[in-house]
Formats: sequence, structure tokens, C-alpha cells
Amino acid sequence: MALIVKKFGGSSVATTEKIMHVAKRILSEKKPGDQVVVVVSAMGDTTDNLIELATGITKDPYEYTREMDMLLTTGEQVSIALLAMAFKTLGQPAISLTGKLAGMETNDVHTKGRIVDIKPDRVHAELAKGNVVVVAGFQGCDAQGDPVTLGRGGSDTSAVALAGALKADTCEIFTDVDGVYSADPRVVKGARKMKEITYNEMLEMARLGAGVMQPRSVEMGEYFKIPIHVRSTFTTEPGTIIREDYTMEDKDFVIRGVAHDKDVAKIAVLGIPNTPGIAHEIFSALADAHIDVDMIVQSIRNVEKNVTDMVFTVSATDLPRAKEVVDKVADKLSAVGVLVEEDVAKVSIVGAGMLGNPGIAARMFGALSKAGINIDIISTSEISISCLVKRTQLNEAVNAIHDEFFPKKG
Repeated sequence: MALIVKKFGGSSVATTEKIMHVAKRILSEKKPGDQVVVVVSAMGDTTDNLIELATGITKDPYEYTREMDMLLTTGEQVSIALLAMAFKTLGQPAISLTGKLAGMETNDVHTKGRIVDIKPDRVHAELAKGNVVVVAGFQGCDAQGDPVTLGRGGSDTSAVALAGALKADTCEIFTDVDGVYSADPRVVKGARKMKEITYNEMLEMARLGAGVMQPRSVEMGEYFKIPIHVRSTFTTEPGTIIREDYTMEDKDFVIRGVAHDKDVAKIAVLGIPNTPGIAHEIFSALADAHIDVDMIVQSIRNVEKNVTDMVFTVSATDLPRAKEVVDKVADKLSAVGVLVEEDVAKVSIVGAGMLGNPGIAARMFGALSKAGINIDIISTSEISISCLVKRTQLNEAVNAIHDEFFPKKG
């Protein structure tokens, strides 16, 4: 007897046929006495279609973030109702719950919400009645009861957080890939599936662009110490276990994976005073607008005049708002100008094994050099190194780095 949380992404429930397949699969795997909670995303491209509808009303629908959340949360409500119906037609009692009904409480930052508490009393009560409980991912509600979405990939976070709050035995994330790979298998043909990966390594991979998991969902897994099994909706093969440490797999590779991110834009604030507090002026304004900043480089522009340039990256989806914020700060600081570059992408290597292994960065830079790829910005953490490159060269960069650290067999 176990309490299991299973999450199915949009591609897994894209049609009514796929929804029935999901219901049948869950029941085929359910053992007597098991309690099952299923967290689902919106069907297929529903979220993108809803955003497109909004852009038919206004060029910048995210100016009205509360209304966007009111709109976007409808996508998951369609999925949960249909899946609950599917279970019932198969003879399994089931009930659908929105994020609010499942006790998912968030802050009031619309479209980028964070979970602040989970009170799953209703979920426990429905499980006790013998129901499979189908919960809408990607959403919760703030203190006023308004709907708040958790950002792209937020259904992963919903599932892992709910698993933690319910003290589930495991959390299974079903997706259109069969595990976590050393690189995106759609970009690198020789990418290798991992049996296991640590929370820290997966968190870095996700933060740096590996779309298989959302970073906050990995944080939740680590916080609650819930093993996360990433596996395919379309096969019964084992996937990849995300846990605190390795139990089976030898640490064959210093680098665990190569991640990449196309959703990047570069902003350069030129000719600002090289004095204390300037960086704070820029980045506190961006923080107040709930805009995350990633790679940051400050370089001296003119020693004699004591002016500098501040270069950093943001998500491409945040670029319009970020540019608006930075332009205001730049005017206040009498900056020479603000430049934006959108034809950029980030490629990164991740691995706890790079600690105490000199030469890892040199090998990465060497691989890019041999491929004729210029590096714009470099940033590092204890277990990762990231480079900003031209977006048009991204696939070539990922393959060059992967070949360096994961040489082809035979």
C-alpha cells in the first residue's frame, strides 16, 4: 500500500484518446490499497492558444497579469474534468480538484507565483473515500482567493509540492521523454540517459535550460526528500530517479550533462558611473518588477572618466518589461545608452564531479574554440559553467561540448 503522486504533462493529455490511455495506464499500475493523486497540465498547446487569444485583445496581455491567470487556469480545469470522467467510465471513483480546492496557497505575484503553503485536507478526505484525486497543476490561489499560476513548467512544482505535503512515498513525473539525458536528445543524437542524478545536479540542469523539469520542482523534492522518478508516458521502461545521492550508478563522468537555453536576451547598459550603488540601482529595479537576472558582467569602459558598462541576461519573455525598467534607470543614471541583443543562447555544463578537477573550463572553452564558436559571457557556480553564444550556433556548441565530455563509443 502506497500513496503515489503522478504528474502528466500537456503532451501526455493532448487528446481525449491520450487521456483515456493515461487513465488505463494508471489503473493498470495501481495495486490494491494504493492511494493515487494525479496532477495534470493543460491539453497539448492549450496554454499557447489561450495566450494567442489574449494577444488578439491586446499587444501585451501580460500587462494584465491577474486576468491572464484567470484565463490560463482554465486550461488545466478542462484536463482534470476529462481525466476524472475517464476514470469513472472505467469503473474507478474519481474527483477533479482545482489548485485552490486542493489547498495550494500562493503569493500574489500573478503569472510567476510561488507556493507558500499547502493544506491538502480535501485531498486526504477524497482519497479516504476511495477516489483517485485529479488535481490541476500550474495553479493555486492567493490570500484573496484569486487564481495565481506558477510559471512555465509549474505543474511539476505542483506535483512535487503536493507529494511532500501529503507525505507521499514517491512522485512520478510522466513526460514525452523517457528520463533525464546528458543533453537534449533532439539536439545530440548520442545523448545518454541517466539512471540517477542528484537534486543539486538536476537543479542546475533545470535552471540552465534542461526543460525536462522545472527548477522549483527539484527544490521542492530536495526540501521534502521525495524521490522523483522522471519517465515516459508512452513506455513502461524505468526512467531517471532524482534523489539526494547515488545508490546504484557509478560516477563515470565528471560532467553529468550539457544544458542549453534559447529563451535568453542580453541587455547592456553603457557608460554608467563606476561608483558604489550603481549595480543596486539597476538590479533592485528589475527585482521589484519580478524579473530574474542571470549572467552578469561589469567591464570598465573608460578608466579616466571612471565609467563602466553593465551587461546581463534575462529571459527573452521578460525582455520587453526588462527593457522598459532598464531604460528608466539608465535615464536616471545618465547612461550613454541601452543595447539589446536577442540572437543569443546559453550553453552550460553541469556536474558535481568538476569540484577538485582542474581543467574542466579549459576543455569546454577548447571544444567551442575548435568549433569556431565565440564566447560572449561566461558565468560559473560550484558545479556548473555557462557560456553565452550566438543562437545560430547553439546546436553546434552543444554537440561540440558533449563530444568533449561524452566521447562516442567505439
